[in-house]
Amino acid sequence: MALDAKNAKGAGKVLLAMSGGVDSSVAAALLLGKGYDLTGVFMCLGSAGDAGSDRGCCSPQDAADARRVAQSLGIDLHVLNLKEHFAPIIEYFLREYVAGRTPNPCIYCNAKLKFGRLMKLADSLGMDYVATGHYARISERADQPVIARGCDVRKDQSYALFSIPPEKLSRILLPVGEIADKALVREIARQSGLDVHDKPDSQEICFVEDDDYVRLLAERAPEALKPGRILNTAGDELGRHDGYGQFTIGQRRGLAVATGVPMYVTRIDPISGDVTIGTRAEASSRSLNAAGAVWQSQPDVTEFDATVQIRYNHRGALARVKITGPDTFTVDFAEPIHAITPGQAAVVYDGEILMGGGWIE
Repeated sequence: MALDAKNAKGAGKVLLAMSGGVDSSVAAALLLGKGYDLTGVFMCLGSAGDAGSDRGCCSPQDAADARRVAQSLGIDLHVLNLKEHFAPIIEYFLREYVAGRTPNPCIYCNAKLKFGRLMKLADSLGMDYVATGHYARISERADQPVIARGCDVRKDQSYALFSIPPEKLSRILLPVGEIADKALVREIARQSGLDVHDKPDSQEICFVEDDDYVRLLAERAPEALKPGRILNTAGDELGRHDGYGQFTIGQRRGLAVATGVPMYVTRIDPISGDVTIGTRAEASSRSLNAAGAVWQSQPDVTEFDATVQIRYNHRGALARVKITGPDTFTVDFAEPIHAITPGQAAVVYDGEILMGGGWIE
């Protein structure tokens, strides 16, 4: 299985983040097959709950799986304890819910830890590259490295990589992004003798036990569970709720009110605790403002057409992007977009190339 053009230029020393899952395990096999001198690192990020939990991103099972894969492939595996560095990500997660926003901790973690602290460790060990099992690619544009969508569009994770500083891209390897089907990833694992080939993908927020973020809010940020009214867009009270942090923009289920038509969350007011709901049309918009922008492929104009993706499972929509400041931009979509959610990222693409993105205000 070929890697992208940059990766194929020659072998070097690589520090690979190994989670114990099939994707990073196959990344290891592919990199070894290309002749890279590979060292694995299992990143123990801690959890927001009990340190003894068997769930989360550094569970004993995941650690054992990563160690077993490393032994099978004949590579060294280090354990990197990042619990102290992970604490700000959990605090960010809680803070966003308190503010009535919907956080995306994976994007934050990718920039700060997986391609932040991991890159520093690679420097200290004299490594040339950092690699992960993300479904994205490193490509080139105008002789500069850029992130591109993964070949498997159903698994593409480039959206979550927008905030990586562009100067780091030349040292990143993403071999799994070149594979067009997750089934083939599992087959490579099977052929490589890796017993994680049938391990299920993790679907949870790594630090939230049992995917119960409301319990985490109750324990760590109870102010986000302030009760309030459920209103329609005219301001009429339709019911009550027991915590605004349980809602996100565009949410339909769990509203506990009956109106005769499908209703969606359109607004969350953390001051009053009120949650406003409306029709799908009322929960849709044609524009957004974004801040905290990172441009990996710097536009040479301040206004341009692009495809903009507003959440992980959104495939993107045609839009006009206007850069309004050093780290801000606006987006005007060609058609109304459902559930543009503050706290999520607006990521800008030119075809398959990720240009950059920012946080939806």
